[in-house]
Amino acid sequence: MSPRHTLQVRAAVLSHYGEVAKPLGLNPQSMLRKVGLTPRMLASPTALIPFKSALTLLEISAKESGCDTFGLHLAEARLLSDFGPISLLLTHQPSMRMALQTIVQYRHLLNEALAMHIEDVGKTTLIREEIISDSPSGTQQSTDMAVGVLMLIFRAILGQNWKPQAVHFTHSANRDLQVHRRIFGCPLRFDSDFNGVVCLKADMDRSMVRADAAMASYAQSFIEAMPKHGQSSVVQDVRRSVYLLLPMGRASVEQIASGLGVNVRTLQRRLDESGVSFSDVLNEVRCELAQRYIIHTSYSMGRVAEQLGYSNLSSFTRWFISQFDCPPTMMRERSQ
Repeated sequence: MSPRHTLQVRAAVLSHYGEVAKPLGLNPQSMLRKVGLTPRMLASPTALIPFKSALTLLEISAKESGCDTFGLHLAEARLLSDFGPISLLLTHQPSMRMALQTIVQYRHLLNEALAMHIEDVGKTTLIREEIISDSPSGTQQSTDMAVGVLMLIFRAILGQNWKPQAVHFTHSANRDLQVHRRIFGCPLRFDSDFNGVVCLKADMDRSMVRADAAMASYAQSFIEAMPKHGQSSVVQDVRRSVYLLLPMGRASVEQIASGLGVNVRTLQRRLDESGVSFSDVLNEVRCELAQRYIIHTSYSMGRVAEQLGYSNLSSFTRWFISQFDCPPTMMRERSQ
């Protein structure tokens, strides 16, 4: 296992939890206690809390309330101001693309367990989001909330009537899609290869007339003066990149290094200084994604193998047995 610090997120990720939980028949304080949190720990939006506690809270809240759109309800209740000082910086960026790049730049102040990748494909732009977690409780609610919050940011900047070309989810379709349709108002793609939003490239690069460079500069200077605790390590940066790029077939050490803006030798040296190799991190993420994909019965074994970087099913099966001491088909059967 690669050495990595415990992922932490700002308490703001659980903003409005009580407002959403109570109408669904949950006792917020009791639910918080189940994952080792207290209302006092959430009192300050900038306070750091363990990400695994927040993730587990969302998953068990959905299960105990019988509401499989709990994460989306939480996203719908969010306000841009819940992001704190960064909200001011976001609203005064010259374009939507710059706003999303700002989120990536300051993710350690928002949610270091969320990876984001922006890619132009022809006249469209794909914004991929991935939750970095090995939690056995799953990530559907956290993923849904992340995609829902991304919509909040888009509409705060581009206008409340803005709609994407499509929204994608790797999980299967919910029983009732009413909430999804209300929030997104566009074609929905489930059992997809990625989580995120597809929009017009022109929307990403449209000039924002409300952007004020002086206000952006003020907000940035304020943010830069904030305490630096929680900054990502090189291991976490590589893990985040592999999570996003492995399913796309772009997780070679050369591609990861390029994405992080360093050469291969520098990346390998920094990883070595952290006591881990690139292959260690790659294999660790591959194991975590394998366990996530294998419970997806809509994913054929061939598709799982391909998502994990194997073009040959037999090679994937041999690797899987070496990691989990059983064939992938057996693990899938056990998970049902």
